[in-house]
Amino acid sequence: MRAAACLLLMVAGGCDILGGAGESAFPPADRPVSDITASQFSDEESRDRVNEAETVMDMANIEAGMTVADIGAGNGYYTIRLAPRVGDAGRVLAQDVIPETRDRLAERVTRERLDNVSVRLGEFADPKLPPDSFDRIFMVHMYHEIESPYEFLWNMRPALREGGRVVVVDADRPTNRHGTPPDLLNCEFEAVGYRRTVYRAMPNIGGYFAMFERVGERPEPGAIEPCGQD
Repeated sequence: MRAAACLLLMVAGGCDILGGAGESAFPPADRPVSDITASQFSDEESRDRVNEAETVMDMANIEAGMTVADIGAGNGYYTIRLAPRVGDAGRVLAQDVIPETRDRLAERVTRERLDNVSVRLGEFADPKLPPDSFDRIFMVHMYHEIESPYEFLWNMRPALREGGRVVVVDADRPTNRHGTPPDLLNCEFEAVGYRRTVYRAMPNIGGYFAMFERVGERPEPGAIEPCGQD
């Protein structure tokens, strides 16, 4: 599935199926990676029955006027719920790496008249976010699909505004089983200059909530110490 998605991006000039243009300066992930198996984690009705989006947005302190990125937005479960929460004075940027998924989401945004939402195509190792732009960056049930986490997090880091936070929701299981162990997640974020500010188990949605802030200077790619997985 990942190779097929990457081939689509190659047509658009946005992806190298070997993981980048030439030799990467970043350390490889010392862990397996889940395939991208679907554009949604679960059906929206089931997620709403356990009040997933509202709970996560409350924990992330999403308020009117904020600018939020939804990375790996898929069919837009969070995108369309973030839009009314941030209101007319706020903005939501929804990103996905698969052109067909991006196009379907753009059609949904237009159909639902979400004027404060824009939709963008990203890359596997770079979310392609504008710098100094976001109060929150959401990464929901997708972190385990990132093949080059250090490069991805390094490229994403400048997009946070002062005081901005990255919100991760994932399952506590191995990365080849569509989850990320919390200690591994914390280690990979710390390696690129982030610090975890919140962690909470959320068994009702089958996972956990974690939030990170940017700290210190962004390390040089060659200075990043990779993490192992037990």
